[in-house]
Amino acid sequence: MEKTLNVSYQDKPCYDIVYSKDFSDLAEEIKKLGFENRKICLITDSNVDKLYADEVSEILGTIAKKVIKCVIPAGEENKNLDEINKIYEQLIINHYDRHDLIVALGGGVVGDMSGFTAATYLRGIDFVQIPTTLLAQSDSSIGGKTGVDYKGYKNMVGAFYMPRLVYMNIATLKTLSGRQFASGFAEVMKHGIIKDIDFYTWLIDNMYEIDDRDVDTLIEMVYRSCLVKKAVVEKDPTEKGDRALLNFGHTLGHAIEKSKNFELAHGECISLGFVAAAFISWKKGLLSMEEYYEVRDMLVPFNLPISIEDLDVDNVIELTKSDKKADADKIKFILLKKIGKAFIDTTVTEDEMRAALKEIIYVEDNE
Repeated sequence: MEKTLNVSYQDKPCYDIVYSKDFSDLAEEIKKLGFENRKICLITDSNVDKLYADEVSEILGTIAKKVIKCVIPAGEENKNLDEINKIYEQLIINHYDRHDLIVALGGGVVGDMSGFTAATYLRGIDFVQIPTTLLAQSDSSIGGKTGVDYKGYKNMVGAFYMPRLVYMNIATLKTLSGRQFASGFAEVMKHGIIKDIDFYTWLIDNMYEIDDRDVDTLIEMVYRSCLVKKAVVEKDPTEKGDRALLNFGHTLGHAIEKSKNFELAHGECISLGFVAAAFISWKKGLLSMEEYYEVRDMLVPFNLPISIEDLDVDNVIELTKSDKKADADKIKFILLKKIGKAFIDTTVTEDEMRAALKEIIYVEDNE
């Protein structure tokens, strides 16, 4: 164990985030929670299954009465109720009860689906997150958001349900593709942009070590990213107020993601959303031109896109109206007063969105 961070819920300590370089402390951490000699259901996806499922199953088997494995086909398109139903069936067939445990091993899709299964099976059983992607380690495994997509609309069905433990083996980040790593890094950068300029500066100063995936640097990076998210979710656990700040870049980003039929990685779409939101902030007179260009251009060295070649602007704007973050038919935008200080705005017009989207469309003569 390298570091530990405790997250509170409703002003009470709720769960630990454990940062490690391997899985060696996993059994002991789960044992501390009282799950010795209980049944454990390990939920993973078809990619992570090949990398870590055997090792983790064997470790869990040293303390569990029984371990079963449910493998979801990898990919956002499988984050749906049909796959959840298959997990329910296995839990029922194997007589899992409220004293047993679900363990999520994988990225954000696995974590969201496992948490939703845990929240709804027998009206709630315990679960543990073992995130293996940067996106999951820095963002989605923390804060208790669970859910599935419904007919392509992201996370429309879900619940707030807290894990008992988040166990991070930071060394798993070494097996990510460059594109996956960059996608997750978008959420890390977001935390600096919205809330912590010192962390934002640290990321830029440690750019080369991050790119080399130096494990000690990555532990510090993920830990500091989680500190920001912890502060936000503890203050607003069910997104009634400030937690919405975590959606910086997501209003247009999610709409772009759906408009492009999920062909782009989540973090790539969110990066484009960052640029659009910063552009709107500039045009509203909140950010200086220099600050806008800094937010935009500092995404490039971390292999995140700042423009897109083909985009149906009207379709993207229409899709924002179906976003679950809408409030009384008003589109909720997260804008910037400066780097490190975000706020919630419900006054962004369609014309402002259209101008921002046109700004991110790649035009050769302007490059």
